[in-house]
Amino acid sequence: MKKTVFALAALGLIGANAQAQTNVTIYGVIDAGLTYTSKVGPKNDSRISLDSGDMATSRIGFRGTEDLGGGLKAIFQLENGFNADDGSLATASTLFDRKAVVGLSGSFGTVTLGRQTDYLDDIGSKYTSVQTFGSNGIKAGHFNNLDRVGGVRANNSIRYDSANLSGFTGSLFYGFGEVAGQTSAGQSFGLAGNYANGPFGIGLGYFQTKLAADALPSKAGDTDLKTFTLGASYQAGPAKIYGAWSQTKRPLAAALAATGLVNITTATKANIFDLGVDYSLSGNLHLLASVIYDRADLSRKTAGSTKGKTTQLNLGVDYYLSKRTDLYALYTNQRANDVNNPGVINAAYSSAPADDTSQNVFRVGLRHKF
Repeated sequence: MKKTVFALAALGLIGANAQAQTNVTIYGVIDAGLTYTSKVGPKNDSRISLDSGDMATSRIGFRGTEDLGGGLKAIFQLENGFNADDGSLATASTLFDRKAVVGLSGSFGTVTLGRQTDYLDDIGSKYTSVQTFGSNGIKAGHFNNLDRVGGVRANNSIRYDSANLSGFTGSLFYGFGEVAGQTSAGQSFGLAGNYANGPFGIGLGYFQTKLAADALPSKAGDTDLKTFTLGASYQAGPAKIYGAWSQTKRPLAAALAATGLVNITTATKANIFDLGVDYSLSGNLHLLASVIYDRADLSRKTAGSTKGKTTQLNLGVDYYLSKRTDLYALYTNQRANDVNNPGVINAAYSSAPADDTSQNVFRVGLRHKF
């Protein structure tokens, strides 16, 4: 009898110890709403749709830590994006499309390995319209998200984030191309820094990628993207004011043979300016506003405009029914000059007008976090 009691007590202590040292959390977001889009497709017809992720991408994730002792922890995170309107994967044939990492965390900072975003995604969520209007509604206005502030994942990557040093944090990122005999093919790297102190924050991030395979006349290993973003915010009483400037260069973009309207994403360089405010009218009610201006340089073989512009105006109301559930109403107007209108929702040109006609989008949705 004593042996049985002792064994049960020992098992209880082991279980309690394991529970204290290991922590696994299931979390997620479900976001769905009705969307009216004024002009879509070759005939510029209006459309009403039930969409997923208008304010925040619907997702489910698993993250965990294990205490290894001495302040060192093992960590992991797996996150899947899905479409709440039809239950499909956000990225076909990729289960954990948003994140799949394992790493170590301690006084030195955090190191993660796997599929993940670089720090420009963090800057986007701190200092751009992503934080108030969602990445799916601002990607087109941000040069088709080539500035990466709406979140872009890189496979086969290592990311290091420093510990917080009196408000300062830094980040390094490296993506392996994994091409035999040519280390530079498919390679990517980034670096960033951020300072946050009380109501003020400021951050700067840079990212660069190289071709993974020949795309003549360009060759594998040639740099095909260079982008940086400088952003800042200030909490002035109930109003959070934020702004960011991104510059994105595409060194391998070819000169255009077309003389008429073209997609802005064919440009060789773009400067994107994003300015907005989140005003807390009460504890539950937020009034939102922002403007995004994208000015791009177009290289032409013959005649045609060498400058393209888009201007996106965003207005919104976000009402929190609880800490986890909110109702929102968002209005966006997207205007284009000397380029095709890229549209508003999701990536550029996925639901856009056939020309440079102005597009209006109205979204009403419900978001729940768990």
